[in-house]
Amino acid sequence: MNEERKIAVEEVETVETPPRARVEAPAETLERKRDYLEGFLAQKPQGLTAGEPGGALYEAVVDALKEIFDPEIPVNIYDLGLIYGVDVTDDGHAVVTMTLTTPHCPVAESMPMEVELRVGAVPGVGSAEVNLVWDPPWDPQKMSDDAKLELGML
Repeated sequence: MNEERKIAVEEVETVETPPRARVEAPAETLERKRDYLEGFLAQKPQGLTAGEPGGALYEAVVDALKEIFDPEIPVNIYDLGLIYGVDVTDDGHAVVTMTLTTPHCPVAESMPMEVELRVGAVPGVGSAEVNLVWDPPWDPQKMSDDAKLELGML
């Protein structure tokens, strides 16, 4: 610890510049080609079929579901999170997978029938089917932010 540290200083007038790496390319490949994007950029956007999310028929079915309200809660069943899935085939067959807030819900017998009638009345839907499931069970986390705001939960 008592040893003094010695610092040596060396003065230089110039420093040699280190050599640079050079890669020489043939003249015909100097311009970078973007062939990896060529096929992707040439593709045109594909139109949605009517039954896909974002398609006209699918959105019409969702709009019909948003017109059905739970009698105990002033929020539509779609925003309430009771609709687990909507499948619409190209030939107009709509399948709605849904649940209810509880198995003992007072509208357990009438709500699926109302959903089937409303979805079946959408122009372009030939037949409607409703699958009532209990797994996974409904919980308030399935509600949209609009529904939570309506109920004062946000």
